[in-house]
Amino acid sequence: MSGSASPHTVLTRLLDGITNGKWHDLAELYAEDTVIEMPFAKPVPGRLEGREAVRRHFAGAAGLPIEFRVRDLVVHETGDPEVIIAEFSYAGRVISTGRAFVAANAQVIRVRDGLIISSRDYHDYAISGALSAD
Repeated sequence: MSGSASPHTVLTRLLDGITNGKWHDLAELYAEDTVIEMPFAKPVPGRLEGREAVRRHFAGAAGLPIEFRVRDLVVHETGDPEVIIAEFSYAGRVISTGRAFVAANAQVIRVRDGLIISSRDYHDYAISGALSAD
């Protein structure tokens, strides 16, 4: 990953990878010692430490029968050039059932040398209900 990639560019690559199902490529957007916090994860808040933990996380997502599209993306620049805040929704569909869902998201992402070194991901985890519903 290029050290010149801005936080906005890295965010775009991340969201493009998720919406295009490129799960196995996404860990390369993260630093070796990255820390990802997911305070709203169900059933308990989550935390990923290190690129390999991120790789395993995305590998698990690769097996889910879902597709995502980002909508209503708003990116806020901050006074810190490494940090951006992204607000958006995932409009998704469970492929196996056709069930649609919308999941609101906010992420605070810190990028250094073109890699995500930390992120706080505030997802509403509506996908959990969509996957488990009949």
